[in-house]
Amino acid sequence: MKLLALAFRYLWARPLATVLNLLLLTLGLASITFVVLASEQVQRSFQRDLAGIDLVVGAKGSPLQLILAGVFHIDVPPGNVKLADVQALAAKPQIAQVIPISLGDSYRGFRIVGTTPQYLAHYRVPVAQGRLWSAAMETVLGAQVAQALGLKPGERFVGGHGLGGGGAAHAAMPYTVTGVLAPCGCVLDRLILTPTESVWHVHEKGHMGGKADDAADHEDEEREITLALVRYRTPLAAVSFPRYVNSETAMQAAAPAIEVTRLLRLLGVGSEVLQGVGAVLLLTAALSVFIALWTAVRERRADLAMLRMLGASPGRVAALLLAEGLWLAILASVLGLALGHLLAGAVGSVLAAQQSLPITGAVWLPQEAWIPAAALLTAGAAALIPAISAYRVDVAQLLQRA
Repeated sequence: MKLLALAFRYLWARPLATVLNLLLLTLGLASITFVVLASEQVQRSFQRDLAGIDLVVGAKGSPLQLILAGVFHIDVPPGNVKLADVQALAAKPQIAQVIPISLGDSYRGFRIVGTTPQYLAHYRVPVAQGRLWSAAMETVLGAQVAQALGLKPGERFVGGHGLGGGGAAHAAMPYTVTGVLAPCGCVLDRLILTPTESVWHVHEKGHMGGKADDAADHEDEEREITLALVRYRTPLAAVSFPRYVNSETAMQAAAPAIEVTRLLRLLGVGSEVLQGVGAVLLLTAALSVFIALWTAVRERRADLAMLRMLGASPGRVAALLLAEGLWLAILASVLGLALGHLLAGAVGSVLAAQQSLPITGAVWLPQEAWIPAAALLTAGAAALIPAISAYRVDVAQLLQRA
């Protein structure tokens, strides 16, 4: 303990060099921490939201855009498709389930999504407050939406045209909140869900009279939805069904597994760049620590001689230098992890304001355990050569030069 206390005092005897070394180590570790947190949470979010969805069918355009708009709700859809065409796909023997999704309106930045109760059942999200809708123009709110907007069952609001907010408000056709969903950590947390008939009612100006049952009885073949989430009855359907949709219909089929793999590959390039920056900072910090400790050995010849005269062994003198590196690693680990989590929290706040992918700094991942190990390895390697130098110098030579 005395050795560690002495090393700490020696370390802060050179405050400028110590702060510089600490800053470089901290920035490197913070960069790596942020990459670990962000990439892991993004991948988990993708896996959670894609669970059980085999295919997304929508208007022709970019397949990735279709996935981002229909599954993650972080992009605009390429267009609409006819309801009759989607119903024809649902009748195919290869298909087990088709969940319609209708987009177009939003409220204070949160998307209003027309769908069926199957959408909630797919993610196994129960209604925590109130009840599920039973008619058009009734809505249930995701947990994040309810918290952000402060809406409760029984209250009403008016949606606006467009997914980004700021569009013309449909003042004559307000929505009524009937329930709030339980938090699920999935895409439903940030959505306002309503029957598909609500979307038709708003945009057709009361064409079907406001009742979901009336809409079913007077179904119009010209009605449209934005896209559909498809679940296969058998895995063999993945071989032929997307090709059938793309070649035999006016719609487009996008396989989430393929498109998300491409997206993660693109995101992986960015994360690798950030990891590279962190590695460069760590190498720079190691060089800086090495130079500082090497210089310290030369400057402390009198102190080292005094320690040896007082009975300190060569090993304890070398351990003194290693202890300084240990202190730097410990301090940088604490600061680097804290800064990385703060950065992840700040990015998550920006994404939350845009109703995008959920990222938080309030989680600790098992992968972070090796970050302090990286700090110890970096500082230890930098201190090793100065420590060996202090170990090998003869006390008589130190006294002569002191």
